[in-house]
Amino acid sequence: MKIYEGIEKFTGAKNPAVTIGTFDGVHLGHQKIIQQLKEAARSISGESVIFTFYPHPRMVLFPDDDSLKLLSTEEEKRELLEKFGVDHLIVHPFTKKFSRITYTEYVRDILVNKLKVKKLIIGYNHHFGRNREGSFQQLKKLAPVYGFKLEKIAAQDINKVEISSTKIRKALEAGDIKTANKFLGYAYSIKGKVIKGKGLGKGLGYPTANIQIEDKHKLIPADGIYAVTVEYDKKIYKGMMNIGFNPTVSKDEKKTIEVNIFDFENDIYGESLRIFFKQKIREEKKFDSLEALTKAIGGDKEKALKILQ
Repeated sequence: MKIYEGIEKFTGAKNPAVTIGTFDGVHLGHQKIIQQLKEAARSISGESVIFTFYPHPRMVLFPDDDSLKLLSTEEEKRELLEKFGVDHLIVHPFTKKFSRITYTEYVRDILVNKLKVKKLIIGYNHHFGRNREGSFQQLKKLAPVYGFKLEKIAAQDINKVEISSTKIRKALEAGDIKTANKFLGYAYSIKGKVIKGKGLGKGLGYPTANIQIEDKHKLIPADGIYAVTVEYDKKIYKGMMNIGFNPTVSKDEKKTIEVNIFDFENDIYGESLRIFFKQKIREEKKFDSLEALTKAIGGDKEKALKILQ
């Protein structure tokens, strides 16, 4: 996959089949678009082109709103799009000036003059241009004028539930990993660096790696205990993760993300780990004693091993 940092760097593609979007999470709905994009490219002996943006438009249009959390970091999004076999990826800087482009300018200047689009694949609910005025209906009128073909993608349903990045975010914020992973088509993950903790887990016989997330916009699932797998040094290990405040042993008001990696004794301070969420085991709770907490952690490990079998 060729990556271009901005439309000006794009060097062209053979008979481009193009789609546009933020593609946060590259979920099953996005994967359906990519599949249709690749088929459209094949049908005209062309190449697939995705036109996307960085940063996310909401971060630029609403800079004071910190509520937006993303399913994929920029690095993860690129990895996923490459995995799904896209030929060209254009990551265009999203600015306030860019947001003011009218939909007619968007079609003429970007899609036609710069991308030389031959076929445009658009999601059923896609809007573009200033104030999101552009829609499939407008594109239907402009396509014959500029000589490109247009394909619409219908809503992708799973059990009659329309997939969207928003619904996946809500599932993760509720700790519903099963639904999130089902809609994503893969296990949700976070990546972070191992930092020094207080060693509380080690004292209980369950040493944990404290994780510092590398991207502040990355969505962290709800507090609780999770069965996870951990990727380190190209190997996968089983483990369990705690997201929360360790109320039994800590008076801190600072949330921590800690992972206990099973059958693992390496010194990994400063190293990066990727953690894949498989299932929530339980809520975090305050226990009456360290003995009760240790017993509960033992039960958590048993449950995690069953889930991860």
